[in-house]
Amino acid sequence: MSTSASLIATDIDFERSGFQTGTLRLPYSHDRSAYGHVPIPLAVLNAGAGTGPTVLLTGGNHGDEYEGPVALMKLMQRMPSMTIRGRLIVIPGLNFPAFINGTRTSPIDRGNLNRLFPGARNGQPTEMIAHYVESELLPRADVAIDLHAGGASFEHAPTLLASPPAEGEQHALYMDLVREFGAPNTMIMDLLGEDRTFAAAAERHGKLFLCGEFGGHAGCDAANLAIVEAGLQRVLYRLGVVSDTQPAPAGKTRFLRVEGARGYVYAPLAGVFEPTFKLGDQVREGQLAGRLYDPHRPWQAPLDIAFRSDGMVICMRTFARVEPGDCIALLAQEANAD
Repeated sequence: MSTSASLIATDIDFERSGFQTGTLRLPYSHDRSAYGHVPIPLAVLNAGAGTGPTVLLTGGNHGDEYEGPVALMKLMQRMPSMTIRGRLIVIPGLNFPAFINGTRTSPIDRGNLNRLFPGARNGQPTEMIAHYVESELLPRADVAIDLHAGGASFEHAPTLLASPPAEGEQHALYMDLVREFGAPNTMIMDLLGEDRTFAAAAERHGKLFLCGEFGGHAGCDAANLAIVEAGLQRVLYRLGVVSDTQPAPAGKTRFLRVEGARGYVYAPLAGVFEPTFKLGDQVREGQLAGRLYDPHRPWQAPLDIAFRSDGMVICMRTFARVEPGDCIALLAQEANAD
């Protein structure tokens, strides 16, 4: 075996036509299982070489975010009866240890998968998952969609996160996919040099990549789930992967952008935070964001915390208890589509 090949194995034959289910076998040797592995479920539907694009669909990158995994599990159950062009590779719980544990990071190694790309062949389990995506899955894909939500600590307005190619046909197709997904909000990402994410990995491979944040509280919101399901159906239709039933047209998406560090509100001290805003509010620079109470000195007046820029509250912290450096809210501003 080449030393560059992943140590993760599978019985799935990605080139075989038809529908397959199986697992990725993530090696995990530990005290109770010397030769064990973690099975990560996946499904592949392949119409045959040259018939259309390969679309990689993933959820559970963070294990406490559920709208994406539920949408993908429902899709998997329809796949045996679907007629497609191209190939679908569907993994509802990509960081499966975290997904089963209901936590953002893996209980095995505390790995945050979305900060570990390109991963490592001989690394910790979460690094090995990132390495498999980068070395085995992304080279096979034309389009990758990774579905997120705010997790336990955040509530996020339903938002597609977009990183358009610079120009040309790929840019035009990408923006078509953004508009076809039809999320209420589309936030243009700026990776700011961050190269450890799934998005950065897809960029390295020259793949069209979409992700999104569709909820929070570690719950599964019915309205946000419907946005994800309808958006996926329209994207697959636009790509020509499915063609049997034309989906309902997308609504208009609002384009947003985060304008630097001033859009973030952080806790300067430990305490209990009382917000004075709601998700989706339009706020102004200097407006009161909330009050931070010291539980050890409850008789003391709280510390007022203000917004440092104008914008829409695109996500907000769900936990009232904060430590210094915890993000309380994120603001986004209206942006041009291109």
